Amino acid sequence: MAMTGILRPGHVQLRVMELGPALHHYKEMVGLIETARDAEGRVYLKAWDEHDLFSIVLREADRPGMDFYGFKVRDKASLEHYAKRLSDYGVAIERIPAGELKGTGERVRFETPSGHLIELYAEKQHVGNGLPDVNPDVWPDGLKGMHPTRFDHCLLNGDSIPETAKLFQEVLDFDLSERILAPDGTMVGAFLACSDKAHDVAFIHEDSKGRLHHVSFYLESWDEIRHAADIMSKNYIPVEYGPGRHGLTRGLTIYFFDPSGNRNETFHGGYIRYPDHPVITWTHEETPKGIFYYGHKMVESFVTANT
Repeated sequence: MAMTGILRPGHVQLRVMELGPALHHYKEMVGLIETARDAEGRVYLKAWDEHDLFSIVLREADRPGMDFYGFKVRDKASLEHYAKRLSDYGVAIERIPAGELKGTGERVRFETPSGHLIELYAEKQHVGNGLPDVNPDVWPDGLKGMHPTRFDHCLLNGDSIPETAKLFQEVLDFDLSERILAPDGTMVGAFLACSDKAHDVAFIHEDSKGRLHHVSFYLESWDEIRHAADIMSKNYIPVEYGPGRHGLTRGLTIYFFDPSGNRNETFHGGYIRYPDHPVITWTHEETPKGIFYYGHKMVESFVTANT
């Protein structure tokens, strides 16, 4: 349920080193569905229970990582509303014409203080989820791999976390659900939501700009998480952590990597949050428990292997 004029995470464009292995990973292993390709060679994918044309875009490049992260807004009026608020706040915006991404209307793009490109859009081609609108079954035939229901969120790394969180809160109406504090009290982690989820985007401090930590896909149950783990083991997909649990957000998780080194997550659970709930704070010494609730030990690659 959207709390503001920004509805949900809508898409992310990922850079991959080789398109062939990446497509095998995301289609056959993760279980996304290919919906389109364009003249630039980009491939568009969606999770089965998403109704818009795509949520993941893959672009072959010489280095992995994220190009941009997009959020869908309620309508054109909402898009103009947030474009004006960004401009009034002093943020430069770029208007990307309709059709630059397949089936997508005009996008408003800006750069966060952390160095990430974020964009807003109101229109995307509706293709449905493979089920009828009258008397549907609970899932369509032909699902593959881990078959997530949706692209859930991204966690991003960069500097200027307090300033970035302030931008999302004061201009884009996101709610700060959880935060991580350094020993001196500086906020080094911000978990932000435009909905009643625990988070729709998160930022963790790194002495750099514009880095991707992970792209997360939502699974329906703990059994589905275990099924995903079986697929990873059977196919020798590199697993970083899990199956496990977060203290932050309370989500059930597995972290793993695509063939280019982009970190993926399977995610289930998390609590329902409303804007009148208090912000949850994690102190520096308890951060390992917040991230790795089972074991309380920080995995070294978790803070170094970012793209």
